[in-house]
Amino acid sequence: MMWWEYLLKYFQVFLVGGVICILGQILINKTKMTSARILVLFLLIGVLLEAVGLFKYIEQFGHAGITVQIVGFGSTLAKSAIEGAKEGFLGAVTGGMRGAAGGLTAAIVFGFIFSLVFKSHSKKL
Repeated sequence: MMWWEYLLKYFQVFLVGGVICILGQILINKTKMTSARILVLFLLIGVLLEAVGLFKYIEQFGHAGITVQIVGFGSTLAKSAIEGAKEGFLGAVTGGMRGAAGGLTAAIVFGFIFSLVFKSHSKKL
């Protein structure tokens, strides 16, 4: 690949990731939604995009711009649940966790380590 092709790929990743971040910032500024609800909304958007088959096209264009964010996690859960559903009902229920096990394990392990290193406190208003 030539240097400008790499530059174009970086631009595409930044464009897709930036649009998602802009949507999140608009929701923060213009609504009274909490950050937790916005995260759940983006997770569900990832599930919906995967369910209707649009996620793979956005991923082909934006690469890590969409897969690294919570939208990509929703897609992973949906894709794994759909594949598990081919095995039966139990596969549909456990498939999502099987597909996202690495990410969930990392979140739990790092959360535990950070809880040992840092002292938590309530946010002062």
